[in-house]
Amino acid sequence: MIPLFTIIIFMPNRLVYTLLFYLLLPLVLLRLLYRAWKAPAYVQRWRERFGWFDARAVQGVQTIWVHSVSVGESIAAAPLVRQLQQAYPDHRLVVTTMTPTGSERVVALYGDSVFHVYAPYDLPDAVARFLARVEPRLAIIMETELWPNTVAACAARNIPVVLANARLSERSARGYGKFSALVKPMLNQLAMIAAQDDATASRFLGLGIDPDRVTVTGSIKFDLEVDDVIRDSGKSLRQQWLANKQAGVRVLVAASTHPGEDEQILDAWQGLAEDLLLIIVPRHPERFGKVAELLKQRGICFARRSSNETVTESVQVVLGDTMGELMVFFAAADLAFIGGSLVPTGGHNMLEASAMGVPVFSGPHFFNFKDIADQLCAAGAMIVVDDSADLSRNLKRQLADDEQRRVMGAAGVAVVDENRGALQKQLGICRRLLD
Repeated sequence: MIPLFTIIIFMPNRLVYTLLFYLLLPLVLLRLLYRAWKAPAYVQRWRERFGWFDARAVQGVQTIWVHSVSVGESIAAAPLVRQLQQAYPDHRLVVTTMTPTGSERVVALYGDSVFHVYAPYDLPDAVARFLARVEPRLAIIMETELWPNTVAACAARNIPVVLANARLSERSARGYGKFSALVKPMLNQLAMIAAQDDATASRFLGLGIDPDRVTVTGSIKFDLEVDDVIRDSGKSLRQQWLANKQAGVRVLVAASTHPGEDEQILDAWQGLAEDLLLIIVPRHPERFGKVAELLKQRGICFARRSSNETVTESVQVVLGDTMGELMVFFAAADLAFIGGSLVPTGGHNMLEASAMGVPVFSGPHFFNFKDIADQLCAAGAMIVVDDSADLSRNLKRQLADDEQRRVMGAAGVAVVDENRGALQKQLGICRRLLD
């Protein structure tokens, strides 16, 4: 009898990957249950993750599938989804996510104007059920979410797949490079990669994709539109927050924070607490309670945004424990710190704050947004800090210089405006594949 490991070695890599996925499926489900222990929504609608769902709403109509992993990708995809809805009113947009927070964001963004389900696990049977129900004419995957069986199944059904707003860090490229026999065929089954920048395009080319399948469009994150409703809501919220504060108090929004980062932000802020109202917004809702406990342990008087608690004179921090209000918070802010950067997470989108004309701070770990960060830093719109002490020093300087804050904010708006246009380029790619 031939040993099992010998069979695996000589099998095509996607088959090995699939076999391992099936073998590890119990662990995948245990992880889902573990996450549900913190956020029960993870086990709700679990059947959708295996391609079982009621698809009557999309039967008999042509569909376009847009996949965005979680909140950040869902927000980034919104302008493209809306443009596709306008350009193809006879099509139904099917929008998938992987996380409950992403699901909540999709519902908040589109209501019932799109058909939303969780994306299937990358198992052949689950993917086949999903595609059989949805039958998309085009699949659009946002940023980095590439799954070998999903891409292969689309190729087998002649469904073109676009990797839109694609980004690929050096670290991710090295990881992909270790599995070239799996990754290279997958990449060459894509219809097009719309890269955010030259560096991303170069990394994909280094992985062996056909150059004709890669184009640099820029990032559609620069194409976000800030309407007057958001600005007015931010102005009103700021007035509420500062109504009981002494004159001269400023607002700092610490956005999308991660474990190990909240403590550093509080360390940086506490020496400036008399002059700075802190709005701390954890990245994941399951952490709202943990950050509240941290504030209690430190003896910090805080108000919960979800309860609409009054920010009295004694309140020092507002816990932003709601979803979908970050842009409003930025509209109310004088300064913004973008999380996931004082810990090695890779950072989050800085452009939402910059579009509001708010000076931006980031820790050193912003590799997921390096090109955007480099542009903001070069323009003088963002300051990179090494640690909590460095953040405290720079916050103090900014609080003392109203003109410098104005200049930084204006520079951020200019960077956003100068880089608009990726949305129409990526929409053009989709049109060519659909028409």
